[in-house]
Amino acid sequence: MKQLFRWMAALILLASTLGRTAVAADDFLPPEQAFKPSAELRTGGIVHVTWAIAPGYHLYRDRLVFDAPQVGVPALPDGVRKFDSNFNKEMETYAGQLAADLPVKTDAKTPFVLRVGYQGCADAGLCYPPAEVAFTVDPAAPGALKLATQEAAPAPAPAHEDDSSLAQRTLQSGSAWRIGLAFLAFGLLLSFTPCVLPMVPILSSIIVGEGNVSRSKGFILALAYSLGMALVYTALGVAAGLAGEGLAGALQKPWVLLTFGALLVVLALSMFDVYQLQLPSSLQSRLSSTSGRMSGGRFAGVFVMGALSALIVGPCVAGPLAGALLYISQTKNVWTGGWALFSMAAGMSVPLLLTGVSAGSLLPRAGAWMNHVKRVFGLLLLAVAIWMVTPVFPVTVAMLLWGAFAVLCAVFLRVSEPVAAGAGLGRYAGKTLGLVLLTGGLFELVGAASAGHDVLQPLAHLRGTQVAAAAEGKAQKFERIRTLAELDRVLASSPTAVMLDFYADWCVSCKEMERFTFSEPKVEAQMKQVRLLQVDVTANNDEDRALMKKFGLFGPPGIILFKQGKEVPEGRVIGFMAPERFAEHLSRHFAS
Repeated sequence: MKQLFRWMAALILLASTLGRTAVAADDFLPPEQAFKPSAELRTGGIVHVTWAIAPGYHLYRDRLVFDAPQVGVPALPDGVRKFDSNFNKEMETYAGQLAADLPVKTDAKTPFVLRVGYQGCADAGLCYPPAEVAFTVDPAAPGALKLATQEAAPAPAPAHEDDSSLAQRTLQSGSAWRIGLAFLAFGLLLSFTPCVLPMVPILSSIIVGEGNVSRSKGFILALAYSLGMALVYTALGVAAGLAGEGLAGALQKPWVLLTFGALLVVLALSMFDVYQLQLPSSLQSRLSSTSGRMSGGRFAGVFVMGALSALIVGPCVAGPLAGALLYISQTKNVWTGGWALFSMAAGMSVPLLLTGVSAGSLLPRAGAWMNHVKRVFGLLLLAVAIWMVTPVFPVTVAMLLWGAFAVLCAVFLRVSEPVAAGAGLGRYAGKTLGLVLLTGGLFELVGAASAGHDVLQPLAHLRGTQVAAAAEGKAQKFERIRTLAELDRVLASSPTAVMLDFYADWCVSCKEMERFTFSEPKVEAQMKQVRLLQVDVTANNDEDRALMKKFGLFGPPGIILFKQGKEVPEGRVIGFMAPERFAEHLSRHFAS
């Protein structure tokens, strides 16, 4: 227990430190005060655009955009060239004041709108999103120009607000309490996704392995597991944000998946009493003498298991996670970003803590029932192991594994034994479930043997060539691209709007989007009106990372919309989106 209190004290100290750092973010100026644009039309047909740049802030030359067909090439002064850690390259910057002169073309006689885009950062590390101002220019009326609009990354209506945009705005608020509570709520919502739910049987199997546990002991075990998961998840997120690399791809290397899958199989075998998972007796006695009933070794072991489980959570790239990683990569503010990630991991841990608290009341007491419960959790661990390693193997191998697993479940339900006379309803229910699992397992095995291509429909390919051809045609509706150069060529030559989808074989949400969202008739009708591109980042090679870095993505799924070769503002979709909402999203952004 002493070691537990040390961990809790350290976390409280860390949280207070993060809180003080996050509050310090209030010292940064709002973008409209850090960079004050103004413009005037001078005699001779020159638009003179100036920025008053606050001390400690700077603008980037290559982020300046002057958009109006009625003006010529702007004349810009030389800036200061230096290496910029925000963009990881040498940049030309302006400080103090910047002035640009744009000649108005002689054939411009009527008023027009000049749009000016810019982006700047604070010397202390905070990088602001791109901003835009628009001036109304009347060639016949020299003088100060009226500021038509000013916006930094225009936001849609709250009902359609993107999760990653909301997360970034929360982070930019600088309030430690607001960030902590918001990301705690984000994590609680993410705790019901397929990426977090596999942790429940892992933790439950650990508690079951302890035997007869009380609520307090179950809670301490769950807390140790959750702390390990949260701390490693936070560290991985911060590292990925600073490096600007794909967190999902880095954690989905075949050796990582196979190693963790093998570990789960080893734990499952202990649930089947193949061996006893425990420390050497000499080490057990030493730990027991110093820690009492709740040994430090056991606490540390569960903590390490939770840390390893962060490899499961890492690949889940949803809106809040994407927003936090993008914030870290742009601002290098490790403390605020890390506090957000830790809060989100804490929210994800709520079901785990509830599992630990309920252990004493929900799990059966010692006896024959406990052996059955251990086998159930052993089977759950095997299911998680298969789910983990599925991306490494072809579909036929996945069908073989799931089929064998279903048959194994049927064997444990003693499907071959006759039901004794006078047996209760539970025995008949178990018999029925066993028969269903046996049938499903045989279907999967037959599908694997006949080169099936869908785990959920193992025999669909045997229904005829027309069905197979239709499925194949539907799978080929995306045009694959591999490099930034290919994307630029397509965008430059495409007369229609473009939808770019980032996909990976190991991405659960990507497959959910394909199966449940893209297949919806309303969505299909919308997608037929645009050109569909897809980047397969399964290999996570240099070209894949370059494409993701281009758009500030840390992993799939990510959908980028383009019109007339330019990205549609607020058109991104990060993570899974339901069919109805996605159809409305496409309609709103692609409406003419």
